[in-house]
Amino acid sequence: MQTIIVIPCYNEEKRLRSHDFLDFVQVHPDVTFLFVNDGSKDNTLVMLQNLSRQSAKLMLLNLPKNAGKAEAVRQGVMYILQKWQPHRIGFWDADLSTPLNEIECFIQQMEKYGCSMVIGTRIKRLGAKVYRKTTRFLLGRMFATVAAYMMNLPVYDTQCGAKLFKTQLAASLFQLPFISKWLFDVELLARYIQLSGIPTVCRQVYEYPVYEWQDIGGSKLKLVDFLSAPMELWKIWRTYIKK
Repeated sequence: MQTIIVIPCYNEEKRLRSHDFLDFVQVHPDVTFLFVNDGSKDNTLVMLQNLSRQSAKLMLLNLPKNAGKAEAVRQGVMYILQKWQPHRIGFWDADLSTPLNEIECFIQQMEKYGCSMVIGTRIKRLGAKVYRKTTRFLLGRMFATVAAYMMNLPVYDTQCGAKLFKTQLAASLFQLPFISKWLFDVELLARYIQLSGIPTVCRQVYEYPVYEWQDIGGSKLKLVDFLSAPMELWKIWRTYIKK
């Protein structure tokens, strides 16, 4: 298994496109998916059980109680590390707002630049198919600007739900539970800064502008999550950045 991608799933019965995953692994045998059912209350678990029976490349980890996206991803990564040693570990949003065909591009960028971490960035530009709702775009840009300033890091987009890591780095960054439920993407970068310093992070993290991304309805994020973001950022800064 060269690359294993964690797919956190909470109540994804109506959004999970099972055939897309089946089609992808048939063409890309070097990629395996680990679906983490995060205590879903609908039929997501049944769907994932049926899906995992159709291919050895589609695996399932069931968490009986809802733990939140951050912990679901972390549990998935730790489960992988306990059982296998792939070259790369990543995570991807279950709604496929970032299409699966971008995975190969992430892998290519990691090999081309020799970096340890590739993160998707959503830049609306000519020739690309990046569609974001205006309100979410504006809120996202404000948040990303503050996060970048807080970490003293020239990162454009921390919150794209598509990221890939070399396995050794993933083992370090995901070892401990996150202090933030929704901003763990920022926390990952803050942990990397604490671990290796800003110059190393700037060399080893590559922001890849995805060719295609679109808002998918049914997001679990609520207004209260945006309102709590300043406090979450402060907690991350105090824990990892403050000297």
